[in-house]
Formats: sequence, C-alpha cells, structure tokens
Amino acid sequence: MKQLSLLLFVLFLSACSKEETYGPLKLKDGQEVELLVDHRFYAVDETLIQLPNKNPAEFSLNGFDKRKPGYSYLVKARFHLEKNPLQDASDRWFDFVKVVSEQKYNGQESFNINLIQSFVPGGPTIYLTKEGEKFYYLKGQLQLNYANQAQKGQLEEIWKHAQEIRESETKQQNIMIPKWKSILATVIHDPSNFGNAYLVQSIKLTP
Repeated sequence: MKQLSLLLFVLFLSACSKEETYGPLKLKDGQEVELLVDHRFYAVDETLIQLPNKNPAEFSLNGFDKRKPGYSYLVKARFHLEKNPLQDASDRWFDFVKVVSEQKYNGQESFNINLIQSFVPGGPTIYLTKEGEKFYYLKGQLQLNYANQAQKGQLEEIWKHAQEIRESETKQQNIMIPKWKSILATVIHDPSNFGNAYLVQSIKLTP
C-alpha cells in the first residue's frame, strides 16, 4: 500500500513538472506574480518589472484602472493565457489583482511620451484632445500643460490636425494618416497638478 501511494505521488509530481510554461520567465497560466509599475505613465521606455529577480515582465498589465502618474506601485497580478485570442492580438498578459504598496516619485527627471499611438486593429492615431483651453492625452485621462507659448502653439497645431483627421473620417468614411510619423513630447510631472498632469518641456515632430 505504501509503495502504491509513493508511486501515485511520483506520478503527480511528474505531471506538475510537465505543466506548460510561457515566455522567458516560464510562467504558468493563472500564476500570481509581483510586478513593479513605473511612475512614468505611458513613457516611451516604460518597463514593467517582475520581482524578485527584477526582470522585464515581457507582457502588458490589464485592469489597473486606478494607476496615477507620478507613483510607483508594487502590485499583485495573475498571468493569463488566452486560448481564443482576437486576430492579430496578443494571447498573453497580466491581469491586475491588487496594490501591495505605492510610493510617490519626488524627482524632476524628464521622460518622453509619444502622442501618436498605433494599435491593432486600427492604425496610427493622435492621442490629443482639448476641452476649453486645456489639452489632454489619452482622451481626458491626463492633462498636458506647457512650459511656454512655443509648446502651446505646437499643441494647438497638433490638435487642429487631429480634428481634420476625425472630420475627414466622418465625412469620407476612410482612414486619414497623420502627417507626422512621430510626435515625441518631453515631459516632467507637473508639480502644480501632480498625479493628474504632465508639464511639456519640448515637442519633436517627425514628418
């Protein structure tokens, strides 16, 4: 009887060891991990870090809706493998579970965000809106203030072109590509509206 129990235990361990893993970090579907989320919300070089080894997490984090710019977070997340992904969409990502801790960033180091984003399905889109005299990134999620009138003029130019594209798509029912390949804004966290706004220091338009 003891030999039978031992044999079943060995078979169980063997089955567990053969469970499929994914990515360089060899994650299992449903596995919980700890991730470090950067304070630079939507920065060009933003990197999601998996702890404790501090390796790039490789996959995106979904469902962290209460994330605020200017704060670094330690979060619990669950690796998800989608068995029936949408066409051209990723079949693996992390699902947000909970915040373990958060820490306010107190530095003034600048970083870059791109005001043109491309997603599948779709194409390149200018992610800039305007409400009254205020500019916003990502459909009102994040205010973009400007350091001087030069940046204000550039934001106004970008916004007007974005309006032209939307009006063209509405009237002609076709896709109009932005005249710039990239709109790179160098920003810092705006101390006058910390956690809700970036202060734009310069903008580089690449035709």
